[in-house]
Amino acid sequence: MTDTPRINVVELTVSELSNALKRAIEDGFGYVRVRGELGNVKYHSSGHVYLDLKDEKACLAGVIWRLTAQRIKLKLEAGLEVVVTGRITTFPGQSKYQIVIETLEPAGVGALMALLEERKKKFAAEGLFDAARKQLLPFLPKVIGVITSPTGAVIRDILHRLSDRFPRQVLVWPVKVQGEGSAEQVAAAINGFNAFPFGHIAHPDVIIVARGGGSLEDLWSFNEEIVVRAAAASMIPLISAVGHETDITLIDFVSDKRAPTPTAAAEMAVPVRADLITRISALHNRQVACWQRGIENRRKELRSLARALPGLEDLFALPRQRLDTVTERFPLALRVMSARRHDRLVGLSARLGASLRANTQAHRTHIAHDRQRLAVLQGRARVALDNLLDRRDARLERAGQLLAAFSYRGVLARGFTLVRGSEGQPLRNAAAITPGQRLDIEFTDGRVGALAEGSRPIEQAPPIRRRRRTAVDPGQGSLF
Repeated sequence: MTDTPRINVVELTVSELSNALKRAIEDGFGYVRVRGELGNVKYHSSGHVYLDLKDEKACLAGVIWRLTAQRIKLKLEAGLEVVVTGRITTFPGQSKYQIVIETLEPAGVGALMALLEERKKKFAAEGLFDAARKQLLPFLPKVIGVITSPTGAVIRDILHRLSDRFPRQVLVWPVKVQGEGSAEQVAAAINGFNAFPFGHIAHPDVIIVARGGGSLEDLWSFNEEIVVRAAAASMIPLISAVGHETDITLIDFVSDKRAPTPTAAAEMAVPVRADLITRISALHNRQVACWQRGIENRRKELRSLARALPGLEDLFALPRQRLDTVTERFPLALRVMSARRHDRLVGLSARLGASLRANTQAHRTHIAHDRQRLAVLQGRARVALDNLLDRRDARLERAGQLLAAFSYRGVLARGFTLVRGSEGQPLRNAAAITPGQRLDIEFTDGRVGALAEGSRPIEQAPPIRRRRRTAVDPGQGSLF
């Protein structure tokens, strides 16, 4: 029997080996600072952030826990070069090592500028920077909405400048202009001003987004996508006054007007009241002077026209001469016209007489013909009327005979009487009469009053029996 060679290696489980590797890596790289480019950035619903740190030769997985991620003010995107600090550890579930990031910051201004240029190209490709989207600022707004920090010098400069130029109602929406959550507050303020109902007394006519100067990191909130899109979607004209004249942010490109400073934004929002008063006064003076010059020119033209007009005698001389000529010619023209009218009247009279004579003869003939027709019609009408009367008399006579046949007086003539009550109603049976009731009995030749004593039943006559006929057999008769 041969002995099996023994292996002098400790047997470990997978979990034991993973834990040993975890302790070795964490002890060897307890706290490191790494520079690299972000990739595969994923914001989890739990609040954690998972990402990759890479360079041209290697890739390192990283995780930012929720509380740490809330302190990072920078929007993490793929391609951003950053410097992170944290602890190297392992994830046994996937047999990989990773870095738990505790701090994260951009790797210099160059990385932020590269990210800024990338976002700028993206928004420009969407058309958010087009000049056609720009709105005109109102000449004299009633209400000015200001989005800025309520404790800084910016709001004081804006209010002071507005009071010097043209005092207006100012509605301040306080926000954070730097740090965590500042971009969300600025975007919410822009959307909030636009949500005011139109016609409301506090609805702003123009919005100023203002902040003082600072570094690129300090102004980064105004480069965030949420702020840029809120400014681009604003229906109220918006003035961007972020930083100094040399500071450039993405909100400057989507705003309707960019001001180099917050004070300049106030100057853009309202005109100078004194200049307006001076300008209106000058325009009024020019209007009065133009009116006076126009009146004077009209007066000169009127005088020139008056001098060019002829005198009153000259105006009436020619009409008077024409009137004298017409007056002299009028009697002769009147006699000629009268003679012409007389000749025409004589001709019309002759034609009218001949026409009347012809019409009179025709009328006489027509009247004689109509009289003959009328005589014939009258004769026919008399015959028709006599026939109609004869027929009506015959019908009347037959109706009288029929009426006499159906009248109750014929019954009275045969010996019957008609009994009526005290009110004249006919009484048809004895049951309707009470003792002592007064009766009116009508005979064929008059009426007699009576007093009822009582009623007696009438014996009914026995019914008449009819003999039943025996049927005769049509067959053979009897021999006996």
